[in-house]
Amino acid sequence: MARTDLLHRLAIQTSEREQHNLRRRLRTIDHIEGPWLESDGRRLLGFCGNDYLGLAQQPQLIAALKRAADDEGVGSGSAHLICGHRREHAQLEEALAEWTGRERALLFSTGYMANLGTMQALLARGDPGSRPGQALCVQDKLNHACLLDGAQLSGAELKRYPHADVAAAARQLDSRPNAAALLATDGVFSMDGDVAPLTALAALCAREHATLMVDDAHGLGVLGDDGAGSVRAAGLGQHEVPVLMATLGKALGCSGAFVAGSAELIDGLVQFARPYVYTTAMPPALAAAACAAVEIVRHESWRREKLQALIARFRTGAAQLGLPLADSPSAIQPLRLGDAQSALEAAQALEQRGLLVTAIRPPTVPHGQARLRITLSAMHEDEHVDQLLDALATLPKPVGTGGHV
Repeated sequence: MARTDLLHRLAIQTSEREQHNLRRRLRTIDHIEGPWLESDGRRLLGFCGNDYLGLAQQPQLIAALKRAADDEGVGSGSAHLICGHRREHAQLEEALAEWTGRERALLFSTGYMANLGTMQALLARGDPGSRPGQALCVQDKLNHACLLDGAQLSGAELKRYPHADVAAAARQLDSRPNAAALLATDGVFSMDGDVAPLTALAALCAREHATLMVDDAHGLGVLGDDGAGSVRAAGLGQHEVPVLMATLGKALGCSGAFVAGSAELIDGLVQFARPYVYTTAMPPALAAAACAAVEIVRHESWRREKLQALIARFRTGAAQLGLPLADSPSAIQPLRLGDAQSALEAAQALEQRGLLVTAIRPPTVPHGQARLRITLSAMHEDEHVDQLLDALATLPKPVGTGGHV
């Protein structure tokens, strides 16, 4: 029998996605100014980005990046462990550790790499001759893909529990009571916008002697009194949540990620996290910009306050329209529409009215839960939210609710 041609097989799979309205496509953005985006000659009001505090275009960050680039150039020129770890990286790690209340922090080039590296270091079987035994990784079913991939690539046994179901998580841990165990969860879930039951999960992990890891990519900068994220907002610290990962490319407006925790954790990651060891360090100028962002987030609370006011305004208006919003207190406000075609048509209708909102379809979300993923930012104004609500009011309601919203 002839060997299967891999490129042909990939083309068939892509065609199948096209047939089911699930094919992903790139959109080029030509220019951004505040919440406005220019694409294909059109000016659109964006409600789909992750720049929750509006820092990506802040003059302070741009100035910090430019100063560092003038002094150090653009690229770091090497992996951290060779000669790529610059002063700017060290300063940013110190600032992140202090902000999150941890002993130390370690920079990664992306959040995906941070989760892959951390889980591989914690869960892998180890070197030949080490103590045998497959580790257990318990995860929320709605966790981000990189947490799921990290567990699978590590060789650990992955068990998933229904979303936010602490009792089910306990049953998964109980299934292998003698295995070394990591319970990993998003802090704020990227597609639903709700917050994990962190206090209950921390208590569970303490009782079961499991390690709790929180991916706070969408909570850092937005939640907590000083923006330190969902873990801080839940009143938890390093002892209760030993492994904290968060990104620099969302509320902080830059790029990259970090893992924060004990000195013992960070020392271990430096030794065994392959995506850290074998990757060129992020540009030092970018680290300098992120350090400036940390200072702004910590000391300019008005950005979080404005964002929360916009969230409240949107949710109040959506309730008045009878929109089926998820129960989300975060900047992520998903409007579930059911099938992929409905979500695509809704996104297209909004774009015709000058609004850019992304349709999220399977496999990113479960089948039957396609949605508009609406995100708000401190860059928005009240009138922008009202414009969005007016446009949403013209969309057909999901099947079964009748009429228009």
